[in-house]
Amino acid sequence: MLDSLFEQFDSIVVLDTETTGFSPRSDEVIELALLRVTAAGEAEEYDEFIRLSPGKTLPGRITELTGITEQMLRGGVGKNEAACALAEMLGHGRTLVCAYNAQFDLVFLYYLLDAYGLAGALKSVRFLDALTVYKDRRPYPHRLSDAVESYALVSQNTHRAIDDTHATYELLCAMDAEAADLDRYINLFGYSAKYGLPKRRISSVSYRPQGFDAVGKLYDPPCQDGAETL
Repeated sequence: MLDSLFEQFDSIVVLDTETTGFSPRSDEVIELALLRVTAAGEAEEYDEFIRLSPGKTLPGRITELTGITEQMLRGGVGKNEAACALAEMLGHGRTLVCAYNAQFDLVFLYYLLDAYGLAGALKSVRFLDALTVYKDRRPYPHRLSDAVESYALVSQNTHRAIDDTHATYELLCAMDAEAADLDRYINLFGYSAKYGLPKRRISSVSYRPQGFDAVGKLYDPPCQDGAETL
């Protein structure tokens, strides 16, 4: 399983975050889940709530969506501990980082790592966005829950980081079994032409416009340039 990826990488780290909102500058990561899998089939998990900064509160809509409460966060780890755990997980040889809608998670995690001088951990790895692949495989809608239903996955999309991490890994395996071209999407992210390029870009990633109902494969057209990089 995932043979084309393990030919290039020693480990695959699938990750997911829950956050207090959509702005990586003003909002915070409140849950971080990591699943590291090796070519030998070894697996390592990390899943922790992350305490809010002093003076910050958890919006009610986030509790409604995720079930996470401020009391649960008070029992979590500090941001420094979470950043160190992430950096350590990424530091095992040749590492591929995967997520569903990876752009969102990675920008938040860049700010988390950068606050403690650890942003370099992201520069030594490569990236795969499961959402980009899924958009090339199935028509709209493209939520993780849609992918779970479409591929009849065992794991479910619950809006909890560890569950969504397992669902994303299972989705990668299902898409790889369907067509062994996941390696063609490494460091290639699709974006909606309606909303334009992301304001903050990952310097090693190529961004290409991707429609809701794909015709062909995203890795076929030429890359476009021009935007702020992290």
